[in-house]
Amino acid sequence: MSPVLNVGMIEMAHRYDKVAVPGAFTPTEIITAWQNGADLVKVFPAGRVGPTFFKDVLGPLPQVRLVPTGGVNLDTAAEFIKNGAAALCVGSAMMPKAAMAEGRFEVITDLACHFVEIVRQTRA
Repeated sequence: MSPVLNVGMIEMAHRYDKVAVPGAFTPTEIITAWQNGADLVKVFPAGRVGPTFFKDVLGPLPQVRLVPTGGVNLDTAAEFIKNGAAALCVGSAMMPKAAMAEGRFEVITDLACHFVEIVRQTRA
């Protein structure tokens, strides 16, 4: 997983039989990552472009497997999946600072289950 597109990272990941997920933002970066062997392409910050960006990019590039990062939360998760996201990358929306600070890790488990259910229902 990388925050940026780095073809060397894709090559290194595959050399060691690992999944390569470079970051990209523009359609040019996305297709460059895919053409260089990315298994998935992380779109960051996805919240800036929103779920419809995925539908727009996947129209001419349906073979690319996109993953939104940044801006994915309980309110946007289903829309990202409906618009073609292959998976979701959830950060702060699944790890509330207060819960972490208080050691209430069950909150994270509950949120993770909720995200899984959103994906399951949306794909059904």
